[in-house]
Amino acid sequence: MLSGTSALLGAIAAVERDGGQAVLATVVKVEGSAYRRPGARMLIPLYGGTVGTISGGCLESEVAKKAWWLTDAGEPVIRRYSTEAQGEDDDQDAALTFGLGCNGTVHVLLERHSAEQPLAVLELLRRVRASGQAGAVAMVIGSYRNARVRVGERLLLHPHGSDSGRLLDPALDARVRADLAETLARGRSSLRTYRDARGEIEVFCEYLPPQRRLVIFGAGHDAQPLVHMAKLLDWHVTVIDGRSHFARAERFVEADAVLQVDTAAPYALHHLTDGALVAVMSHSYSQDRHWLGGVLQGNPAYIGQLGPRERSERLLGEIAARGAELPALDRLHYPIGLDIGGDTPESVATAILAEMSAALHRRSGGMLRHRQAAIHAPTPQACSEIEAATRLTAS
Repeated sequence: MLSGTSALLGAIAAVERDGGQAVLATVVKVEGSAYRRPGARMLIPLYGGTVGTISGGCLESEVAKKAWWLTDAGEPVIRRYSTEAQGEDDDQDAALTFGLGCNGTVHVLLERHSAEQPLAVLELLRRVRASGQAGAVAMVIGSYRNARVRVGERLLLHPHGSDSGRLLDPALDARVRADLAETLARGRSSLRTYRDARGEIEVFCEYLPPQRRLVIFGAGHDAQPLVHMAKLLDWHVTVIDGRSHFARAERFVEADAVLQVDTAAPYALHHLTDGALVAVMSHSYSQDRHWLGGVLQGNPAYIGQLGPRERSERLLGEIAARGAELPALDRLHYPIGLDIGGDTPESVATAILAEMSAALHRRSGGMLRHRQAAIHAPTPQACSEIEAATRLTAS
């Protein structure tokens, strides 16, 4: 079963194949507390159920109910939804209030999509997924009355550097393009406000990351729940083993690839493991030594070694004795996983994925009740003045 962006892209392909229409709902701004962050998307087909989520379940029904009516004119629309404890009037200038007590406001962009009038951002998502390279998109989410730019206008930066789209204000276009390139380089979304003599224009610069990749060395029974849970996170999963009776596709039907690789040959899998999360768990000492030794010479995002600490340190001693440089040693975690208890394959898989997620987000993996800071880091915001020449252009 597909999840995340894979499910969204699959649903979009089905809509286009059937000649149908859909509304794309995108979270573009969050104030206060909210379950999903900017960039969360939900597809609302004309027929059938919604795909994806933009909240913890409290907003989806309301958005789906009114999305078609709100976009009836064919123009993009921003709708605000508040989860404040005290409600307020649901008029044109106020957020629709649900009174959930979460003290947050979610800004949702609603846009029509069809094969005849496709949304460029969805094609960009396809390119990011197909290429394995990141992209970025800047979209106008607020502007003053009679501004030359409109809500929903976009600039797109594709994988490998090409761009598309434009803003009707040339000087603002140039400024946003520079900030979009910075978004791609830094790998982080941000909200930006551009101010001129007539008012402010708010732009959401969104970083579109490639699909997260997981490589599992070892095709034993305990790798099966790890594959399943990683696919629930919409990760690309490759399973590798030197034993042909383990490395069989029918044993890992959810995996994107299952490879049988001879451990007698030199390690030649850096194209798979560089930038990826890696779990070494073959339960074979000789295989683990081969896989771990090869991975440590590359550039993975994370490496985890299954097994007792003493076993892993013995492996490292033998690998180091061969004299090869090990640049990824600082990314090695052993024993792999967070200390959550349990010894079933499912418990082990949960602990492994939890530690991988914590490492990716630079978290300690502790209990949230002990965390003093906010659960989610706020989306960075920047405000800049547009130079005098730009003001003249926009007049």
